[in-house]
Amino acid sequence: MFHRTWRRVAIAAAGLLTLTLVGACSDDAPDAKDLDGNRAGAMADYGIDKQFKATEPLSFPILYNNHPNYPLKDDWLFWSELTKRTNVKLEPVAVPLSDYEQKRSLLIGAGDAPLIIPKTYHPAENAFVSSGAILPVSDYLDLMPNLKDKIAKWNLQPEFDTLRQSDGKFYLLPGLHEKPWAEYSIAVRTDILQQLNLQIPKTWDELYTVLKAMKARYPDSYPYSDRWSKPNPGGELLSIVGAAHGIRTGWSWNPATWDPAAKKFVYTGATEQYKQVIVYLNKLVAEKLLDPESFTQTDEQARQKLANGKSFVIGSNAQTLVNDYRPDLAKTLPNAKLTKIPLLVGPAGEINPASRLENGVMISKKARDSKNFVAMMQFVDWLYYSDAGQEFAKWGVEGTTYSKDAAGKYTLNPDVDMIGLNPKGSKHLQKDFGFGNGVFSYGGRLDLVQSFFSPEEMEFQKVMNARTPLPVDPPAPLTDEEREQASLWETPLKDHVIQNTLKFILGQRPLTEWDAYVGELKAKNADQYIGLVNKAHERFEKDNG
Repeated sequence: MFHRTWRRVAIAAAGLLTLTLVGACSDDAPDAKDLDGNRAGAMADYGIDKQFKATEPLSFPILYNNHPNYPLKDDWLFWSELTKRTNVKLEPVAVPLSDYEQKRSLLIGAGDAPLIIPKTYHPAENAFVSSGAILPVSDYLDLMPNLKDKIAKWNLQPEFDTLRQSDGKFYLLPGLHEKPWAEYSIAVRTDILQQLNLQIPKTWDELYTVLKAMKARYPDSYPYSDRWSKPNPGGELLSIVGAAHGIRTGWSWNPATWDPAAKKFVYTGATEQYKQVIVYLNKLVAEKLLDPESFTQTDEQARQKLANGKSFVIGSNAQTLVNDYRPDLAKTLPNAKLTKIPLLVGPAGEINPASRLENGVMISKKARDSKNFVAMMQFVDWLYYSDAGQEFAKWGVEGTTYSKDAAGKYTLNPDVDMIGLNPKGSKHLQKDFGFGNGVFSYGGRLDLVQSFFSPEEMEFQKVMNARTPLPVDPPAPLTDEEREQASLWETPLKDHVIQNTLKFILGQRPLTEWDAYVGELKAKNADQYIGLVNKAHERFEKDNG
């Protein structure tokens, strides 16, 4: 639930277009006309904020991303209580987190995928559209009143437009946030700042000054040693520095960046902004302020350097700060103080790069032929999009795992822990009960999303929510033929960007060869790729302008 990667979540961006959801999901949609034979178990009066309960016992297979931090248990309260409330039994097809994307592709390709396929990050669904293996879920939004209500109430139509394919439909039901949720930043040893009489940095330039002072005081250190180097070297670091320059890279990688001045897309890895990201990080490495092993080391190695006082700055989110770093330091440097600071500001200004869409659910095309199809869509709507379903998936059962006061404030029961809120609790909300599970719990109202947040994290979010959302790119949906061609270019281009980004940052390739590198991208069809994207965007504007 908490370990969302920016590479994925930030891709879901929006353009101010005027497609109407009503038109896209009306009963006039060809596949949605006749559902009379698919209503077994469905509620005739299902609606917004109404408890879904199937009129007969139902079971649905679901692909389950088995997270090592809370391995699947058959006796979780989540399963039994879900069945009690909805009359639906879920049959999880468990796949390890490490193999999830590959296994999902194999199952879909073989026609063996379960009916419900969660934990899919846009644009991963694109690979399954042309084969007809997944359902155009936009045709069936009339079966999902809670989802439609939140789209309208939270003005999420522009975000949904970015999910649309060239046929005008979308094939993913994403998690929805009322407000953007910025999760990742850097954590800094504030006791070292105090020792050096320095303030918490607010910009990347100020961080450079801080790192210089740390290096001068502790010459044997690499002040900044980062983690999360897999699967892409420096993924999180490149994401947050890239965001400060107004581009999506690293975990957030988007090969096409919208140039508002030119009113066209450009190849991200060849932009001046991308060059400046590399120049900045190269300077940190060259001056031994940033550990070059940040791009190759394991998370455990990065944590050990921080715990042993060999580094003072590291990438962080709320969970890693509380569950990893502070316990590590308590064992080795009990007087150390570590704080996650607001995202540092760069040339793009005070922006919040987070999206309001998260990973979501695909529905197998086979589900459409089921006599229980309508009931299944109502169930998915309740669990993932109703206030009651989201509260249940996140917090569990009132009186057993949590309590809620008259003001709506949630409190874990004293014997239940979650992200260190009750460190002496003998039970864990995720491990022992199955709630707060990333397969089912994400998104929602701002107060629900922030209900696990400590006062410290709330202060972080207050700063981030006051910032301007990062400008997002308009849609450019490719046709099946264009997507097939683009896929032949995308991977070699991205591989070349990643390899040379690392070489430039580590000083293995001089920055004087930037123009040569851009030429290499062109030789690998960067211009042709961007031409396809711009053509798709122009076609989309013409059809929907």
